[in-house]
Amino acid sequence: MSLAEDIKQKKFESEYQKALINLLYTYNHVVSKMNIFFKSHGITRQQYNVLRILRGQHPKPASINLIKERMLDKMSDASRIVKRLLDKDLIVRKVSFDDRRSVEITISQNGLKLLEDTDNEVKNFINLTNNLSDTEAKQLNVLLDKLREQKNA
Repeated sequence: MSLAEDIKQKKFESEYQKALINLLYTYNHVVSKMNIFFKSHGITRQQYNVLRILRGQHPKPASINLIKERMLDKMSDASRIVKRLLDKDLIVRKVSFDDRRSVEITISQNGLKLLEDTDNEVKNFINLTNNLSDTEAKQLNVLLDKLREQKNA
């Protein structure tokens, strides 16, 4: 279905407005599917993102700042996410030996197992884009990068 049909709006102020609304609508469509999947595994998208960051660091620890820097959702409260993952025994949190003010965070064996168990299903999210050709996917990537590069937004 087209955006106009999905949201029951026949007219847009401009193609630019329609593109922005389409981008937001599509983002929400993808996020909704991901939220349903991750909820079935007892975590959120943001928690999954932190676990992936920590797996990438493994066995080295990460700081809260490193996690914040690498998160996809920059508005997330990394400290709160870390606390929830700690409560679920998916990460380990230790005070740094070198700097008592710093906290070292590593993924636990339970966290590694959760990621291992979900890896194949997460890879299937790519199916959300399987109606695009390779050329269209490349073009979409270029256009999305271009949108984020805009200076005075």
